[in-house]
Amino acid sequence: MSRDLKYTRNIGIAAHIDAGKTTTTERILYYAGVNHKIGEVHEGASTMDWMVQEAERGITITSAATTVFWPYRGNKYQVNVIDTPGHVDFTVEVNRSLRVLDGLVFLFSAVDGVEPQSETNWRLADNYNVARIGFVNKMDRSGADFLKVVKQVKDMLGSNAIPLQLPIGAEESFKGVVDLINNRGLVWNEHDKGMTFTEVPIPEDMLDEVAEWREKLLESVAEYDETLMEKFFEDPNSITEREVLDALRQAVLDAKIVPMVCGSSFKNKGVQTMLDYVMELLPSPMDQEAVKGTNPDTGEEISRKPDVKEPFAALAFKIATDPFVGRLCFIRVYSGNLEAGSYVYNARSENKERISRIFQMHANKQNPIPNVGAGDIAAIVGFKDIKTGDTLCDEKNPIVLEAMDFPEPVIGLAIEPKTQADVDKLGMALAKLAEEDPTFRVQTDEDTGQTVISGMGELHLEIIVDRLRREFKVECNQGAPQVSYKEAITGSVTHREVYKKQSGGRGKFADIQIEISPITEEGKSGLQFVNEIVGGSIPREFIPSIEKGFKSAMANGVLAGYEVTDMKVRLFDGSFHAVDSDALSFEICARSAFREALPKARPVLMEPIMKVEVLTPEENMGDVMGDLNKRRGQLEGMDTRAGAQVIKAKVPLSEMFGYVTILRTITSGRATSTMEFSHYAEAPKNVAEEVIAKVKGKKANA
Repeated sequence: MSRDLKYTRNIGIAAHIDAGKTTTTERILYYAGVNHKIGEVHEGASTMDWMVQEAERGITITSAATTVFWPYRGNKYQVNVIDTPGHVDFTVEVNRSLRVLDGLVFLFSAVDGVEPQSETNWRLADNYNVARIGFVNKMDRSGADFLKVVKQVKDMLGSNAIPLQLPIGAEESFKGVVDLINNRGLVWNEHDKGMTFTEVPIPEDMLDEVAEWREKLLESVAEYDETLMEKFFEDPNSITEREVLDALRQAVLDAKIVPMVCGSSFKNKGVQTMLDYVMELLPSPMDQEAVKGTNPDTGEEISRKPDVKEPFAALAFKIATDPFVGRLCFIRVYSGNLEAGSYVYNARSENKERISRIFQMHANKQNPIPNVGAGDIAAIVGFKDIKTGDTLCDEKNPIVLEAMDFPEPVIGLAIEPKTQADVDKLGMALAKLAEEDPTFRVQTDEDTGQTVISGMGELHLEIIVDRLRREFKVECNQGAPQVSYKEAITGSVTHREVYKKQSGGRGKFADIQIEISPITEEGKSGLQFVNEIVGGSIPREFIPSIEKGFKSAMANGVLAGYEVTDMKVRLFDGSFHAVDSDALSFEICARSAFREALPKARPVLMEPIMKVEVLTPEENMGDVMGDLNKRRGQLEGMDTRAGAQVIKAKVPLSEMFGYVTILRTITSGRATSTMEFSHYAEAPKNVAEEVIAKVKGKKANA
């Protein structure tokens, strides 16, 4: 029944686009005997990327969790591999995976080294404190340089990267590695696709380099173990392999060392050794401290140990739609045990959910299993209402694990179904997609009746529209991408609003006096509602309606109908009528007060500002910077990376549409750029006026 958790690994594979992540995952599945033939990404036949677009675009969009078994030193390990996308529009997928895994294999391309997206993902991994191993892939490509990448991981990512191997040969002649722990040369055998290797003496010309790096390795692990320190000074050769590995494992778990290995997944080299190190060095669920959460009833902090005997607690980290079993929810179980056919309690909805079946996933095939226990990852089926980030637990012992924060979407697109037949299908399809992806939102523009979808970037929305067409067979026309502006107030205003309506029978009456001002406290956002009514001038039961009125009014600001993100409302006086006042009167009164008072509170339009990084050859630098200046960009700094210049800037999103095409033109296709959301800032007057005029014009025509 209960497996020894020591032999479980929940690992992710994270990397920049095109570092060969999916190819590496493919090899893992192949060597672990899940796949009998190796699927190739560039042939469009990889197993993990089973969505049509994934095979076409060669990128991983949905992160799938796959279970494989790996024999290592006489034990059989269960490895749950969580595949994560590398593209910045899907950072939420990476974020979500990091939350539930214990260790990470971080891939770098031996040619390109550390790229902007690697930095983003690395920082995310730092936030969740995930132990990691670096795997430098593509050693067979021209320009491959293992030690250069190790140095970049050290300098640019600020981590203590220590090579465990040195490559024998590089580029075309890359054929093996020197294992620094055991001080021996290994060359992979071609006849069985690199499954086995032959031990060879260390090449003559590498002896000095090997000695130098072996010493660095021993020195850095010796700090972890007093006895090793002594041995290191007396006779470094007396340190055994086991001693090095144990100390190294401690250092990796403390995130003090990032061991670096190398290989070429495409040529089947080095993946097995990397897997052995995953078993040896990365944490099992037992190595993690107890997961912390809060008791929803009392608000106090409670924890759950990774033990089957503890009460059940799990985090739902992904909802996916599977053509055969319907909606799947991927969960990471932190404690306890869940049987198929039993009930769990959802701490968010406060409802019980029946879990009809539990699956272990192999890319897009599933094996039903009777139960899933602490430390494991599985997919469950049969639930009614579970969303990404929900905590599932035992009803008698409720717990809320920290929910995940998802960034607000910054770009919108109006879409409409092409035919009447598509209308109903569109609604259902969008609801399904929004359920899978928390950074994707759907709303209807009240004035124009358009359906507006919003997300994290142009690529994000492009893929959503593509999925509508393929998976849900919905054809739709799309408008030009639009920026999601927001509105804010910069001044405060005191206002009295009286709402009176006399109709046949009972009338309506409400009277409130309020002060509306910007939120000044750090870290507070949304509506901050302060009730200062004393002496019952407004009965207590009407106060929530006033708050509700303001909250719902904030969805449409007074400048151009964009959402007002933050404001503080202080309710300090008012009056009511014993017969005519009711909750609805006060809610309507609050809405009118918002409409009347806000124009006097110096409202401004806020625009999303993006963090842009451009990697460009030196000779195009002037043109690229000039172009960013034209786009109202603020240059933040420059550095050189692998012989090219990196320009960092903050640029308003509205100026960045179609930027990739223009950048290609300026630099004859040699520059690349990445962009992610940074913050909202007040839009300059001329921009704001233009946006407002456009919205008002649309409304006039509608």
